Amino acid sequence: YNLMPAVDRWVLKHAFRILKAHTVNGSRPTFSINLSGASIADERMLDYIQDLFSVSEVDPSQICFEITETTAIANMTRATSFIRRLKALGATFALDDFGNGFSSFAYLKHLPVDYLKIDGSFVRGIADDPIDFALVESVNNIGHVIGMKTIAEYVKDERIQQILQEMGVDYLQGYQIAKPEPL
Repeated sequence: YNLMPAVDRWVLKHAFRILKAHTVNGSRPTFSINLSGASIADERMLDYIQDLFSVSEVDPSQICFEITETTAIANMTRATSFIRRLKALGATFALDDFGNGFSSFAYLKHLPVDYLKIDGSFVRGIADDPIDFALVESVNNIGHVIGMKTIAEYVKDERIQQILQEMGVDYLQGYQIAKPEPL
């Protein structure tokens, strides 16, 4: 129904309001906010986000926008321009679900993202599946060579956490690290 840009605008407006309210007394929380492919393609979304930064007085460095690999690859020129304009303000970007599209490595060096989120479907199997282990290790190594920080999704137990830490993954996300909770 072409509602995703409207949903993303609502999420952004409320996230900025909440972030502003929690940025007090030296506290500077960071929010990661997923953006849909439809919002990346929406010609008005960039102006909306820039206006939000101005009106809300939220420091752009407190926002990390997450876009999926398939969204970025679907419209590489638009996604690259979108990322560069918001990075120029100080926002950061994470490429989410990396590895799911399998055309990834060819496009990776052209996307100016700060973080590479390794898809949880590979992470969850690294303790028992040598192919998953090799895929995660490769993505982590390539991300580091390109100058990106890596994030492993779906860290569900201590064994997976230990393997990822030994591998040198920068950040871990999942129930082993922390369960979602109210701000």
